Amino acid sequence: MKWRVILEPDPETSDWAVWCPELPGCVSAGETEQEALENICEAIALYLEPDTIDLAPGALTREVTVG
Repeated sequence: MKWRVILEPDPETSDWAVWCPELPGCVSAGETEQEALENICEAIALYLEPDTIDLAPGALTREVTVG
Protein backbone atom coordinates (compact mmCIF):
# COMPACT_ATOMS: atom_id res chain seq x y z
CA MET A 1 0.00 0.00 0.00
CA LYS A 2 1.32 3.44 -0.86
CA TRP A 3 1.08 6.43 1.46
CA ARG A 4 1.80 10.08 0.73
CA VAL A 5 4.41 11.56 3.08
CA ILE A 6 5.76 15.07 3.48
CA LEU A 7 9.48 15.65 4.09
CA GLU A 8 10.60 18.94 5.58
CA PRO A 9 14.22 19.91 6.21
CA ASP A 10 15.09 21.49 9.55
CA PRO A 11 17.30 24.49 8.74
CA GLU A 12 18.87 24.48 12.23
CA THR A 13 19.88 20.79 12.46
CA SER A 14 19.86 19.68 8.79
CA ASP A 15 17.65 16.73 9.89
CA TRP A 16 14.49 15.78 8.02
CA ALA A 17 11.02 15.75 9.58
CA VAL A 18 8.49 13.51 7.85
CA TRP A 19 4.76 13.01 8.35
CA CYS A 20 1.83 11.27 6.72
CA PRO A 21 -1.16 13.63 6.21
CA GLU A 22 -3.67 10.77 5.99
CA LEU A 23 -2.63 9.35 9.37
CA PRO A 24 -2.96 12.05 12.04
CA GLY A 25 -0.07 12.01 14.49
CA CYS A 26 2.03 9.65 12.37
CA VAL A 27 5.37 11.48 12.28
CA SER A 28 9.06 10.66 12.30
CA ALA A 29 12.45 12.13 11.45
CA GLY A 30 15.93 11.21 10.32
CA GLU A 31 19.37 12.66 9.83
CA THR A 32 19.07 12.05 6.07
CA GLU A 33 16.14 12.02 3.69
CA GLN A 34 16.57 8.26 3.24
CA GLU A 35 16.67 7.61 6.99
CA ALA A 36 13.54 9.74 7.45
CA LEU A 37 11.74 7.70 4.76
CA GLU A 38 12.78 4.42 6.38
CA ASN A 39 11.63 5.71 9.78
CA ILE A 40 8.22 6.87 8.52
CA CYS A 41 7.67 3.44 6.91
CA GLU A 42 8.18 1.87 10.33
CA ALA A 43 5.96 4.51 11.96
CA ILE A 44 3.16 3.85 9.45
CA ALA A 45 3.38 0.09 10.02
CA LEU A 46 3.13 0.61 13.78
CA TYR A 47 0.30 3.13 13.37
CA LEU A 48 -1.72 0.61 11.36
CA GLU A 49 -1.23 -2.31 13.77
CA PRO A 50 -4.57 -3.14 15.35
CA ASP A 51 -4.92 -2.51 19.06
CA THR A 52 -6.22 -5.21 21.32
CA ILE A 53 -9.76 -4.44 22.37
CA ASP A 54 -11.64 -5.67 25.42
CA LEU A 55 -15.07 -6.54 24.09
CA ALA A 56 -18.26 -6.84 26.03
CA PRO A 57 -19.84 -10.32 26.12
CA GLY A 58 -21.76 -10.92 22.92
CA ALA A 59 -19.90 -8.23 20.93
CA LEU A 60 -18.87 -9.11 17.40
CA THR A 61 -15.75 -8.18 15.46
CA ARG A 62 -15.96 -7.80 11.68
CA GLU A 63 -13.66 -6.49 8.95
CA VAL A 64 -14.88 -4.30 6.12
CA THR A 65 -13.26 -3.23 2.86
CA VAL A 66 -13.48 0.39 1.78
CA GLY A 67 -12.72 1.48 -1.77
